[in-house]
Formats: sequence, structure tokens, C-alpha cells
Amino acid sequence: MAPPLLHLRDIRLSFGGTPLLEGAELTLAPRERLSLVGRNGTGKSTLLKVAAGFQTPDDGERFLQPGTSVRYLPQEPDLSGFATVLDYAADGSPAHKAERLLFDLGMTGTEKPASLSGGEARRAALAKVLAAEPDILLLDEPTNHLDLPAIEWLEKTLLSLSSAIILISHDRRFLENLTRTTVWLDRGRARRIELGFGAFEAWRDEKLAEEELQQHKLDRKIVAEEHWVRYGVTARRKRNVRRMAELRTLRQKRREHRGATGNATIEAAQAEKSGALVIDAKAISKSFGSRKIVD
Repeated sequence: MAPPLLHLRDIRLSFGGTPLLEGAELTLAPRERLSLVGRNGTGKSTLLKVAAGFQTPDDGERFLQPGTSVRYLPQEPDLSGFATVLDYAADGSPAHKAERLLFDLGMTGTEKPASLSGGEARRAALAKVLAAEPDILLLDEPTNHLDLPAIEWLEKTLLSLSSAIILISHDRRFLENLTRTTVWLDRGRARRIELGFGAFEAWRDEKLAEEELQQHKLDRKIVAEEHWVRYGVTARRKRNVRRMAELRTLRQKRREHRGATGNATIEAAQAEKSGALVIDAKAISKSFGSRKIVD
């Protein structure tokens, strides 16, 4: 088996004291097609930035095979500093390849970056990363703002490449057609299944059911130990100390468990405009300790 081109080991990262990644692992082999999935806010884009080398973790290691080329497509590409779209797309790549890709994507290359729509900026960014023909492609929501013909073109193009690919996408069909490995980012950790996205959801539900059963068993064991503490026949002091320590360990394990995030349903009712003034606020200030939030 070929050594991985990219290996992220024990990646840890917090924002404002809140843990986002807690020991996440990820490996990518040559020509591998991997989908990175998880709920919004679980850190998928952040982990992809770590993989690209654009985000430094608090702890952990990023290993990239020497000589391996990487191209990263962010959700919001930045085209500032370039006179034309072709200048941007050909930066670091042969101009004729970038020009051909732009043409395939319905652009001439003469467009001014400042005047682009979201879809045009996405097409320009795709031309830029594809023109380089890198060893690794890291793509964060590549189908955003694209119409169906462009998505079909992109899918066909990616299938023809020899690049290893990590994909983040909300397009289920796109993931199912392109990926053969899935990494699930959940509660700061990454779990891997050697199957494409089409098999992911059944596997995920099975893992969550197993976890729920384990937590139920742990809760029952804690209840049994607490019952012994309250009502058990007094035994030797050494045995009492040992069982009390075990109970503290069980309780700590229960406290540290991060449960799976549930579904949230938010509804907002819309009322007729009353025309009345709701609030009139002046000279508002607010601080938390020494930190002023509003002045």
C-alpha cells in the first residue's frame, strides 16, 4: 500500500476557549477520493484549512510528502490584486490550461474580478486550482453557485483527474458519484469508513446507536454503584475506598461525554407591521468584566 500523501495526526484547535477539533485524524493516499462530512459548525472547513496549510492548529501534526503539490478551493475565493480573471486563474499554472478551463466554464478570461458574480468567482477559482493539476485537491463546497451543466462538467472533470481529492459538499449526488471513502467529523473527532458517501448515513446511524447503548450501560452501572454506596453492607475499608474511586471515575467519564448534536427546529411567526416605535435606545454601553462589548 502506497504511503499517504497527507497525514493529519491528533489535530486540536479551540476558538475562544471552545474546543472545535479534539484529536482529529485524517490521511489521504494517492488518487484517493474522500468526502469530509459532518453537521454545520463541526469544523469541516477548518480541518480542510489545516490540511491545506492555511490554518495552524493548537496541537497536532501535519505531514505532507515532500514534493507533493496541493491546491485549495475556499468557499469564498479572493480575486483581489489581479487585473483579469485569466491573470488570477493562470497564477502558478500554464496560461493555456487556465484559458481552456475558463472557456469550458463559460468565461473568456478578460472579465474584471471586481465585477464578478458569486457563480463567476467560483468558476474562476475552479479554473485556477484545476489548471495546476496538483497531486492533492482540497475542495470546499465546489458546486456552490454553479448551475446543473457546470456541476456535471465539474464532476466529469474531477473523475478524469489523477489527483487525490478531499471534498466538502452539500450536494449528495455529487459526493455519491465521486467519493469512495468517507470521514465523519463529529464532536471534534474524525471517524473513517472505507466506503463512499452513499453508504455513510446507515453506518453513522449504527455508530450512534452503539454509542447510545454504551452510555445507557454506563448510566446503569453508576446507579448500581451509587446504590451500593448508600445501602451496601459495610466491607473492609480498603474495598470501600476502591469502589468509591471507581464510582468517581464513572461519574467523570459520564460528565466528559459529548453527546451527538440533535436536530433543532426554529420557527418564526410573521405579524403585520404595526407602525409603532418598538424601542428607542441612546448611549447604550455593556461590558463583561473589563471587556467592553458596546460603547
